[in-house]
Amino acid sequence: MGQMVQRGKELIRINPSNRHKIEYSTNSGRSWVLRHSGTFCGEFNELTDNGKEILGMTSKGLYYSTNEGRTWVKRS
Repeated sequence: MGQMVQRGKELIRINPSNRHKIEYSTNSGRSWVLRHSGTFCGEFNELTDNGKEILGMTSKGLYYSTNEGRTWVKRS
């Protein structure tokens, strides 16, 4: 797992200064756009892409997203 994953033409990362935020870039990381912001997941620590979903290890457990990090659901 890491701080950033590539999904299609996008890079998706944990914001380095606010770990509650997920951002994406379509220009190889030259600029970033906010995609998700919220505290219900806790702070994101790591991201991985398993091909079907993005997994996020957070301070509140394991979450997954099936829509490129726009929404997150706790994995039970």
